[in-house]
Amino acid sequence: MSGRLAGRVAVVTGGGSGFGAAIATRFAREGASIVVADIDAARGAAVAGAIEQSGGRAIATVTDVADGRSFDALVALTTRTFGGIDIFVNNAGVSQRFVPLDEVREDEFDRLFAVNVKAQYWCGRSVVPVLRQRGRGVILNTASASAIRPRPSNTWYAASKAAVVAGTRAMALELAPHKIRVCALCPIIADTPLLASALSPLGDRDEQLQAMARMLQQVPLGRLCAPDDMANAALFLASDEAGFLTGVCLEVDGGRCI
Repeated sequence: MSGRLAGRVAVVTGGGSGFGAAIATRFAREGASIVVADIDAARGAAVAGAIEQSGGRAIATVTDVADGRSFDALVALTTRTFGGIDIFVNNAGVSQRFVPLDEVREDEFDRLFAVNVKAQYWCGRSVVPVLRQRGRGVILNTASASAIRPRPSNTWYAASKAAVVAGTRAMALELAPHKIRVCALCPIIADTPLLASALSPLGDRDEQLQAMARMLQQVPLGRLCAPDDMANAALFLASDEAGFLTGVCLEVDGGRCI
């Protein structure tokens, strides 16, 4: 298959829905072999199946990115199936309920950092050695515009994503001698399963719609981020066209961070 990623192997965590599904699908259309890693087996299998039905190459696997053994298994499966890894999209994440910072439970806080931040650590432990051995590679981390311009009642989510931004830049600096590029994507909120989770404490649908309207007022281009917006940005950063870019934290935000 021809395309901007022809012959490459890409792993997308959180690939069963939202941004991850769009990225996996777009990368497959550009010729990459895809591993769809998701904690939800059915969703991951559905995305991988759709890619294969469209003529691409894809497999799905259940992965908990907060668990080092699960991460190791993902890397082993990918190298066993496709011979290596060229692109790793560290996309899986969890959101915070829109509540005041002192109402966030400890278990919620711990889960935010275990998934959104510790996944970067496991990526460094499990994926970087594979890329270093190949002498090249790309790591893309999904951060958030909240890391740059936080909003109230979302404090610990913003903090977790700020750690992703700092980690991306530090990784980029350390791994540059090995020709491994590391970049991040910083989207605003999108109509994905994470949005419903974040809005859940706000009560009925009318209240949730009012909250979304307030968010849109802060976006100069006047809409939420679409999964395809993220897929397009990820494709550019993963492709050779971005071969001189590393440590970049690209705002996919309709101008919100201006």
